[in-house]
Amino acid sequence: MAIDGRWRLSAPQLPAQGPVVPPVVTPRLRLRPVRPADGDDVVALHGDPEVMRHLGGGRPVPPARVRGLDLPRLLADYGPVPLGCWAAEDRATDEFVGWFELRPMVGGSADAVELGYRLRRSAWGRGLATEGARALVDAVFTATDVDEVVATTMAVNTGSRRVMEKVGLTWRRTYTEESPDQIPGAEHGEVEYALSREDWRPLRPQAFHRRQPRRWPPRRG
Repeated sequence: MAIDGRWRLSAPQLPAQGPVVPPVVTPRLRLRPVRPADGDDVVALHGDPEVMRHLGGGRPVPPARVRGLDLPRLLADYGPVPLGCWAAEDRATDEFVGWFELRPMVGGSADAVELGYRLRRSAWGRGLATEGARALVDAVFTATDVDEVVATTMAVNTGSRRVMEKVGLTWRRTYTEESPDQIPGAEHGEVEYALSREDWRPLRPQAFHRRQPRRWPPRRG
């Protein structure tokens, strides 16, 4: 699941010089603002056919497009921390594993933001998407006046739907949107999940352990 950027997001602002933003740390991840030096990792991530199967046109993104459009979008300034895009690093290895984002929505309340993420296949099946997403949800409700977090995905993308539910979001609607790119499964529509500040319950902090259980390929079912 990740924000597409074609319909729902407000226009980004150019990043401004300012103080260094401290990372958001979870038991296994370090989330820090995306940097220009992440270009090669972002190209590899967006070029993976499996990662892109339920995103955009359902096909890998050419490197030139990633560097010319996707990377500048990930580097843009979307408001106060934790709004924006966060590169995710494995704390045990310092390896780039993907990115997460929180962005204002177009046409909706100014108090609502949309959650998205995109992770390498090697990070799938380990609960990292849930861990990173939940950390940002807690951060946005703690540090800002945002009243609602929204997330969307294809109805057939059961993996992302499970992540939304584990993070605490609940189904709100199923809908269809016109698009020139017909991804297999698009006929079933897209789903929107949401979590309000009123229903939010922060998680208890957990300790970091360098030795993390890993499972690859991810278990099915």
